[in-house]
Amino acid sequence: MTAPIPRDIPDLPAIPSPPALKPAPVPATAVVTPVRRPAAAAFRLLIALAAVTGVTLELLLGDPSRALSSFAIQSNMLLALVMTLSARRAWTASRPLPGAVLGATLLYVVIAALVHHLLLADAASPFSLAGEAATPTGGPAPSHPVLHTVTPIAAVLDWLLLTSPGRMRLRQASTWLLYPMAYLAFCLTRGELLLPGTPDRYLYPFLDVGQDGFKRVLGNALLLGLSFYALAVLLVALDHARPNPIRHRGKTGFRL
Repeated sequence: MTAPIPRDIPDLPAIPSPPALKPAPVPATAVVTPVRRPAAAAFRLLIALAAVTGVTLELLLGDPSRALSSFAIQSNMLLALVMTLSARRAWTASRPLPGAVLGATLLYVVIAALVHHLLLADAASPFSLAGEAATPTGGPAPSHPVLHTVTPIAAVLDWLLLTSPGRMRLRQASTWLLYPMAYLAFCLTRGELLLPGTPDRYLYPFLDVGQDGFKRVLGNALLLGLSFYALAVLLVALDHARPNPIRHRGKTGFRL
């Protein structure tokens, strides 16, 4: 004899589902053995040494306050710091510096080189300073080729030959322009605080408000800013299009 079926069957508790496992990506360093790169470290130390040498010559042979206010001096000081840190990481097989830091540093030294060669050192330029930048002995400053030619070319070669591609992002290009914008504000404020007739009151002829007025100077700054942004975008595009110059066959511990 079977038991009667109750009319009201109580609800059964839901069967708990197994907890979802979150993906745990394994870092590459856990699979591939980190590789020391002594050649890259040595080259980057040479770049840092060249930048420090050029900055030191500018400080010793000229006005230190004027030299430290120069965009080329500031960008080379940043380059020396970044190359020193990059050399240490290459020597110890550590993770490289973020692509945003390397991209910004490369952009600034390239800007300093292009402005010098295309606007200031070119006799055909309306902003030419050819013949004015000299040492107290009357000769050309020996630091200028180092700061405006040697270190920018070396930084570009390090980027093309010794760094992995695809680490720069397009959204970083506008962020990189914050420093040039702050430098523009610094130059204009410095010129307003100095008395008229002060030597090097405005650091660059295209920023000389006393001669050209604010309207023209702001127009020059706008054109330069657009050119700098285009250069930043070009660097990002080249960083994603160029081949990978460093491919290491790391030992994974598996044998087939």
